[in-house]
Amino acid sequence: MNSLDLLTFARGPALTAALCICVFGILLRLFEIYSLGRKTDLAPGRTDSPGSGWKTVVSRSIPPQGMVQRDPVTYIAGYVFHIGLLFAIFFFAPHIELIRDVLGIGWPALPSPVIDALTVAAILALFVLLAHRLVNPVKKHISTPGDYLAWTLTLLPLLTGYLAYNHLLLEYTLMLALHILSAEALLILLPFTKLFHTISVFISRWYNGDMFGRRGVAS
Repeated sequence: MNSLDLLTFARGPALTAALCICVFGILLRLFEIYSLGRKTDLAPGRTDSPGSGWKTVVSRSIPPQGMVQRDPVTYIAGYVFHIGLLFAIFFFAPHIELIRDVLGIGWPALPSPVIDALTVAAILALFVLLAHRLVNPVKKHISTPGDYLAWTLTLLPLLTGYLAYNHLLLEYTLMLALHILSAEALLILLPFTKLFHTISVFISRWYNGDMFGRRGVAS
């Protein structure tokens, strides 16, 4: 199989399979979560806290007061990474066209040099976070192989995408195929690793906010 055959496979059967597995895995995990049920709340619910779930989704996305000063590496590098990743996925023209082909919707893209710079920032932030995890005694102690797997799965699409766009290291067709395959590996394993937090984080924040709002306590 030459590089063109690999690219054709990555853009065709592999992409279809990865999307199907990802969607199935997400639905399965959500079914597992919601099938756990919710205990009956015997206390009367508060009625003066409308939208508490949505408020918590927003408030939990902002660093608590003083935490940036206490742990600047985690928060600053974390925000740089997530913002860079978000823009690289959803505002790069080829990615938007892929979304348009799959879902039939699209939106304006950012200039490619902007996406390129944000991708570099996200890659550097990932390495900073990894180094911090390795030198921080507490984080190193609680880290599991799943954490390093999630880190690798996240890095590879960013790195190979940057190398492909800038025609570095390998021949373009091969690097593009590796980029697509690495993104597909991410899609396949996302529902079954710690990366599932990309789906569950906002659900859990809304749930906690709504539950605490009904009880009249801060979330």
